[in-house]
Amino acid sequence: MATKDRVDFWFDPFCPWAWITSRWVLEAQQVRDIDLTFHLMCLAILNEGDLPPQLDDPNIEKKVWAPVRVAKAAEVTVGGDVLTPLYTALGSRIHHAGNKSFGDLLKNDFDAIIKEALAEVGLPAVLADAATSTEYDAALRESTFEGTDVPGAIPGTPTIHVNGVAYFGPVLSRIPRGEEAGKLWDAVVTLASHEHFWEIKRDQPKDLRPEVV
Repeated sequence: MATKDRVDFWFDPFCPWAWITSRWVLEAQQVRDIDLTFHLMCLAILNEGDLPPQLDDPNIEKKVWAPVRVAKAAEVTVGGDVLTPLYTALGSRIHHAGNKSFGDLLKNDFDAIIKEALAEVGLPAVLADAATSTEYDAALRESTFEGTDVPGAIPGTPTIHVNGVAYFGPVLSRIPRGEEAGKLWDAVVTLASHEHFWEIKRDQPKDLRPEVV
């Protein structure tokens, strides 16, 4: 008898690679028995003191912080179950607006995205105020390191724990659908269950862009 796989998924709403991986796991959940829980991590916290050059701008940094702060405010005030629909509402706007590069991503109107996403999920509009507040940063920090400060994890997004085994990734450039998603999930579970497995990786083509549709 097949057993249900337990998956804890750490994400930052800003990250396109986490978005693709999350959509894949949700696809796989339609054809495999997966108990999925989303958790928040913050790229700005993971990279504090060593932000990539493209983020070394206060106005840009605010955009990185805004969606994850609002998501944490919603989680704290409403409950963890809100993360799944809110992530979908935020991510579909951040990543499905014709973004083909990091620069395109940053052109988004994050104030409008957050307002629309909150309304779609039926959450109070006042939660948008968290975008520029540090009120939930301590909780974000705690959640971030719950995902990464464990054996096997490498700080980065996405981070997933598969049946208690922590990994960075998988990182995908497109979203597998249907049974293809299920077969890829089977492979990940097989690797995660092997006590002596620890890494599989290949070089990223320089022109690779996430295909999020």
